[in-house]
Parts: sequence; C-alpha cells; structure tokens
Amino acid sequence: MARKTPLTSLKRMSEINLTPLMDLTFILLITFIITFPLIEQGIPVNLPKASAKEVSPDESRSITLDSRGGVYLDDVPLTLTQLSRRMEELRDASPDLTVMVRADERIAYGKVVGVLKVLHDARITKMALVTEAESQ
Repeated sequence: MARKTPLTSLKRMSEINLTPLMDLTFILLITFIITFPLIEQGIPVNLPKASAKEVSPDESRSITLDSRGGVYLDDVPLTLTQLSRRMEELRDASPDLTVMVRADERIAYGKVVGVLKVLHDARITKMALVTEAESQ
C-alpha cells in the first residue's frame, strides 16, 4: 500500500502559539486582582479612619477583633490564652514576624490593649494597627 502524502511535503511547526497562554495569564491576573482584597479582609470589621504610612512586611500575620469582642488569628477564632501560646510559637519560628492588628472601631479600648499586651508578652517587636484611609 502506497503512502498518500510524501514525507518531504510535511512541514514542521517550529512556532508555539502563545495566544492561549497569554489569555490564560490575563484571566489569572484579573482573578487575583479581584479576589486579593477579599482574602485580605477575612473577618468583616469597621476599621477606624486615620492617616498613616503604609507597611509592607515580608512575613505578617493578622489579628482581628470583631464588634462582638471575638479574637481571630488569620480568621481562626482563639481565646487570649490560645493567642498568647500561638504568638510565642510563631515568634520562635520567625523572629522577624510582623503582626497587623485589625479592630472594629466600636470595640472597647481595653480589648485592644489586652491583645497588645499578649503581643508584648510574646516579645513580638513589629506590630501595626490597621486603619482605613481618611477621606480627604
């Protein structure tokens, strides 16, 4: 049985079509741009408004105090005792750890001070209070 097409007439495809890869890249980029602010917020709180410099830590954790007084470490509810133990573990694992404290503006000042005391007792040296930007 004879071959229908000769071997010499077949051309090799030496280029890769990048259009589908670029489309996929842009879709992933847009997805991350849209979902990142939602991931960052986690627990919904009304942050107080103030002006401050932006902090860009290399490694950070977030402690959130909601309006009912609940304490969360990266969206995991904890008591202050559990938070204290967990912060000591995190400090031992990463001495350069930065902790962002997000507290609802309606929460009692004493609750925020309690969390700051836990961070102080755990010898966390880098911490920041998260606020919303003031409207001009």
